[in-house]
Amino acid sequence: MIQRKPLKALFYLCLLTVILVIGYKIYLDFFEPNYEAVHTRQIDRLHQILDGRETYSFAVVGNINNSVGVFERKIIPMLNDANVDFVVSAGNAVSSGGEDKYRALFRTLSGLNVPYLLTFGDNEFSNFGSFRFYEHFGPYFYSVHTGDSLFVFLDATGKTSWRWQLRWLDDLFRQDKSQHRFVFIGEPLQKTNQNTLFNDEDEYLQNKAFRDGLVQRFRQYKVDAVFSANLPLYSEQRHGPTRYIITGGAGGLVLNNDTSFYHFVRVDVSPDGINTTLERLNIGQHPIFKQLESLWFFIHSLFYVGYVNFILILCILGLITIKLYSLIFVDRDYYPDFDLDPSPWRAKRLRIVMFTNNYLPFIGGVPLSIERLRRGLETLKHEVRIVAPSYRDQKPDEENVLRVPSLVSVGAQSEFRLANIFLGRIRREVRAFRPDLIHLHHPFWLGSLGLWMARRLKVPAIYTYHTRLEHYAHFVPLPGRIFRNLISHALIKRFANKCDGVIVPTYSAEEYLRMIGVKSLAFVQPTGIEFERFQHVADEDVAKLRRKLGIQEDEHVFISVSRLSTEKNIDFMIEAIASLKANSDHPFRFLMIGDGHERQRLQQKIDELELSDTFILVGAVPPEDMPTYYQLGDTFLFASVSETQGMVILEAMAAAMPVIAVRSSGIDDVVRDDYNGFKTPRNREKWRRAVQHLMDDPELHRRLSENALAFARDYSIDNFAHDVEGIYATVLADYHKRKGR
Repeated sequence: MIQRKPLKALFYLCLLTVILVIGYKIYLDFFEPNYEAVHTRQIDRLHQILDGRETYSFAVVGNINNSVGVFERKIIPMLNDANVDFVVSAGNAVSSGGEDKYRALFRTLSGLNVPYLLTFGDNEFSNFGSFRFYEHFGPYFYSVHTGDSLFVFLDATGKTSWRWQLRWLDDLFRQDKSQHRFVFIGEPLQKTNQNTLFNDEDEYLQNKAFRDGLVQRFRQYKVDAVFSANLPLYSEQRHGPTRYIITGGAGGLVLNNDTSFYHFVRVDVSPDGINTTLERLNIGQHPIFKQLESLWFFIHSLFYVGYVNFILILCILGLITIKLYSLIFVDRDYYPDFDLDPSPWRAKRLRIVMFTNNYLPFIGGVPLSIERLRRGLETLKHEVRIVAPSYRDQKPDEENVLRVPSLVSVGAQSEFRLANIFLGRIRREVRAFRPDLIHLHHPFWLGSLGLWMARRLKVPAIYTYHTRLEHYAHFVPLPGRIFRNLISHALIKRFANKCDGVIVPTYSAEEYLRMIGVKSLAFVQPTGIEFERFQHVADEDVAKLRRKLGIQEDEHVFISVSRLSTEKNIDFMIEAIASLKANSDHPFRFLMIGDGHERQRLQQKIDELELSDTFILVGAVPPEDMPTYYQLGDTFLFASVSETQGMVILEAMAAAMPVIAVRSSGIDDVVRDDYNGFKTPRNREKWRRAVQHLMDDPELHRRLSENALAFARDYSIDNFAHDVEGIYATVLADYHKRKGR
């Protein structure tokens, strides 16, 4: 078997490196000491050194590009030993205009023993870098007069008006009496004759009017030399009295061949004139790479802008490599572990803690499912504790329920409560109970607390997928599409994969979890119903309820049970029933059982469609009275598409009612066409025709009614609890086997 611990350690090492590199970049942006108007201090130093001198020397570098390996570690020591009085960057000192790049450059240039000045080039301008250059160093174009020489810095990026710069030059040169004049501009003015990979027309100054105006003035005012960067090469040409020098070998990307190589230019100034010397540097390339020039070019283009980016890219590639290694070379067994022996856990009296965000007396599918499971497990002699929110009308002195005060209630009927998960009492009481496992019924809030406690107590966590969260976007203070299409699925996937087992009520729900990437052990287990309760309803109780509601003997009674909430699709049924009333002579009554925050709006819609005598909002019905309402009904109607399992559908079948429902994940495995009901698309007319067909065909209704009763018989609470007990035992056996216990 492959040992994965070294690979896991390497993965976390790479991840830590990425975090440190990102942290380093954040440090550069926000925590390194601020600096501003650097050129002011550098010019003061220049005056101290050069004022009154006629002889001096300086170095010109181009395309530093934040290079650490070449410029900072190799060229700067050479410049410090070159006996020059100052250094000028001809452009592209940074690889881009980001704040981290400027801060890194400032730290690099602090290694120079002499003053320095920068030219505003294309890289300084990029990524909103113009305002950073202005803040940290100074104006984009400026001049310095010292050592009986004039040094002029121009802006070729277009940030500054070229007409303004030409007018400024005229005024500057007319008043200047300097013996020597030097100009620095980021983009070359004269095209070099050298044929290189980088010699592209776009690298030169593109504004022809600006270019021609500069060349004319340099000739007129006898400028000694014009220095530019932008190309990773060295070129010197003379046009009239002016030398045009391109120098781009201070860092960044060069090929280290006869044309493109690392270098800087030394300029010596004396009363007799100026002398420029190319200082070619034999650095940056091992001879072995002469045979692998294309590969070396690729490596430079990716990594050579600086060690920070090199390490970042290297670590990302390392993470990809580790992922590919684990996918290709680490064996996987996607089948269950058939060697598990759950029998010791089946024989044990288990202690189970359940965490839920809603519970009785709130009436809903999840609270009823939890209550039935609790009773079934206690019948099997297991101990159960339930951690749930508090309600005003809850039963006093509940022995097995730990109630948690609510911080916030959402919805008119408090459908969702955010309990105070920060209470220390919860953790103390759960720890004192010493659970064998923790069962979670929601993937957030109290469910998240339960998962955290399972990890702390070193017991397995089981999650029951009750609810399709994407249909509850209207309760979330986020854009509906973002929650529905992204957050809801990601939340369920992340939570389920942290659990040791997942219970789903239907095979379609299991398929959904697999499609979104859930890999935990999954068990298909429908929720149980109290089947026997629906078989022992007195006829006189049903007759009494019929009289109370004013329902005639010849009226076909439709029943639906649902919370009156947006995701339950009640509007669909109201509109379909209006169509049914208009298209059928058969008398009928529709009883909508349940309450919710949409009740007032739905009642208004019923009144507008003149259905007040047909479509009745009954409201909430006590659980003990529900069997009587079910027995009163002839057909059960359902249109919700937000269910993982329609538990009320099984209850209706237990009362011998066939079902007409809209196709969805919670319906597909329960309703079988032409056996115990019909499923239709989410189309009101097709749904209405199915309802009318069943109502108008007594023989079909009788057959489907008998089949519905037989189908529901298999879903008793006793079977449900016994099956969940087996799931608990399997998860416990798997958990302790994986943990080596």
